Amino acid sequence: MPIRTASPQRDERGVLAERGALITGASQGLGLAIARAFVLAGAEVMICARDSALLELAQAELVALARNEQAVTSFVADVSDREDVGKLVEAADARLANLSVLVNNAGVQGPVGHLWEVDLDEWVRALEINLIGSALLARAMIPRFERAGGGKLIQISGGGATSPMEGLSAYAASKAAVVRLAETLSLELVSRRVDVNALAPGAMNTRMLDEVLAGGAERVGEAYYGRALEQKRNGGASPERAADLAVWLASARSDGITGKLLSAVWDPWETLDEHRSDLRSDVYTLRRIVPADRGLDWGEPA
Repeated sequence: MPIRTASPQRDERGVLAERGALITGASQGLGLAIARAFVLAGAEVMICARDSALLELAQAELVALARNEQAVTSFVADVSDREDVGKLVEAADARLANLSVLVNNAGVQGPVGHLWEVDLDEWVRALEINLIGSALLARAMIPRFERAGGGKLIQISGGGATSPMEGLSAYAASKAAVVRLAETLSLELVSRRVDVNALAPGAMNTRMLDEVLAGGAERVGEAYYGRALEQKRNGGASPERAADLAVWLASARSDGITGKLLSAVWDPWETLDEHRSDLRSDVYTLRRIVPADRGLDWGEPA
């Protein structure tokens, strides 16, 4: 299957007009790329992160892209802290018109190494940010979705959702968990007209990759370390490609498409709205592989 190449950052002003979006973990990296794409698409945006200095720089960059009447604001918050999350969503609701989009992007890789070797507090902390933080934001946003008459919840996934990752157990476990959380929320929120989907951005060259390389093959395994080296040399997946998918998921074109895990790199997401009937199935979801799926004639109930 050919990799779908990066699309250039497009000026799609109007695609997300009259929508307000809260984007977490958006002071740098993928979160900032998504925020840029949302602003260019016409959305009012609030970005959040824990580092106030980086957040201020990111906000200034986004303000320069925005129209004069387009709100672009920021808020310092820890998504794993209940009080912070409550204040964050209240602030977004007060500062943005029609808050109806949540992008749960904030996340960490967690400790690098085998489960029995890593710091347990760091391991638990990764799940608090990646999983608990996503759940807290989703829960806090539900009254805003209801007031808006619907909305879009976009959960950032990762390679750990679909494959085991030696030396990155906290990351892999939490990313698998947030995809199943998104699938479950898609059922719970369907009557509220909220589309909930997970976005897999592809293997990007970020600080997380540098942490893997610093850990070495003895901590993440020879195979994964070799892939990380190759990714570093090749440049990795494009954050802009993932940002374009986030815009698509936040737009009216994806209305009714919910409970899916979509790859920015591999999937033909630009035309998925033409296949809505086919998507009322387990296509693009996590599922168990049974022997029959691999052409084996054993394993069926007697």
